[in-house]
Amino acid sequence: MTYLVDDQCIRCKYTDCVDVCPADCFYEGKNMLVIHPDECIDCGYCEPVCPAQAIRHEDETRTNFDWYAYNLAKAEIWPRIRDAKAPLADADAWLNNADKLAFIEP
Repeated sequence: MTYLVDDQCIRCKYTDCVDVCPADCFYEGKNMLVIHPDECIDCGYCEPVCPAQAIRHEDETRTNFDWYAYNLAKAEIWPRIRDAKAPLADADAWLNNADKLAFIEP
């Protein structure tokens, strides 16, 4: 099993999770992060520190979107992120927005 990043990360990109990940399994896109499911060690350290509550266990995803496939596909092409960075400039304004899926990176 693995943890996955879902649409709550879109347009926020908080990186608190990156600091606590012992497996360095986060990858960075333009407006969100993903977890490489084959690299995640299922420790769960990342889930409680995410301000956007965008990290879920694989069997607890909230939508019908295939977050496993999305995280895997993007982790294969996006660069690995090992160090925390500032969130996107308007992250706080998007933090509780429920309609972020429209802004997902194709």
